[in-house]
Amino acid sequence: MGGHALQRGSDGYAEAARLGRLLAERGLTVATGGGPGAMEAADLGAFLSAEPETALEAALTSLAEVPSFNPDIGACAAAAFAVIEEHSPGVDSLGIPTWHYGHEPPNPFATAIAQYVRNATREAVLLEVCNAGIVFLPGAGGTVQEIFQDACENYYADESSVAPMVLVGVEHWTGTVPAWPLLSSLAAGRAMEPHVHLVDSVDEAVAVLAP
Repeated sequence: MGGHALQRGSDGYAEAARLGRLLAERGLTVATGGGPGAMEAADLGAFLSAEPETALEAALTSLAEVPSFNPDIGACAAAAFAVIEEHSPGVDSLGIPTWHYGHEPPNPFATAIAQYVRNATREAVLLEVCNAGIVFLPGAGGTVQEIFQDACENYYADESSVAPMVLVGVEHWTGTVPAWPLLSSLAAGRAMEPHVHLVDSVDEAVAVLAP
C-alpha cells in the first residue's frame, strides 16, 4: 500500500521498487492495488526480481523520462510496455485496481490483474490475499483508510489470524500523517500488538516480513 501520486524518478518510487524486488526475491508474491505510484513501483520491482539489479536501475532511469500518467497516459503506458517487452516474461505479481478510479490507469507490471467495479470489494480482497503481511509506504487518505481497515480486522482476530502490519517512514506516520499513535494505541494489549511495526526503511520492512 502507498501513495498513487508518487512519481517515477523520485527516491520514493525507487525505494518502493526495491521493496517489491526484495520481497519477491525471498519467495513472497507481491500484491498491490494495481495503480500508479508506489503500486506500480512495487510491481516493477517484483517483475524484474529475477534480473540483475542493474536491470531495475536501467528501468527506473528510462521510466523517469515519463514521470506521470498526466498529461499523457499513452506515453506513460508506452514507457512501461518498453520495459516489459525487454524483460518479459518477468516474475509474477498481482495487481488489484478498480474501475471506480477511471482517471487513474492500472499499471502493466503486474502479471495478473483482478479488476473490481467497487473499491470496497477491491480493498477487502487485497486484505484477504495478503496473509504474509502488508507494508504501508507513505501515503495520504487512501493509504490511511487501508491502514485502519486492516487494523480493524487484526483488532478482532485471534493470534493465528493476525497478519503483520509494517508502516514505513517514522516521520511521515508520526508527524506528517500521524496514523501510528492511534494504531499503536489500538494494538496495545491485543493479539495484534507484536505484529504492528513502525520502521524507517524498506530493508527493515523486509526483515519483518521475510527474516
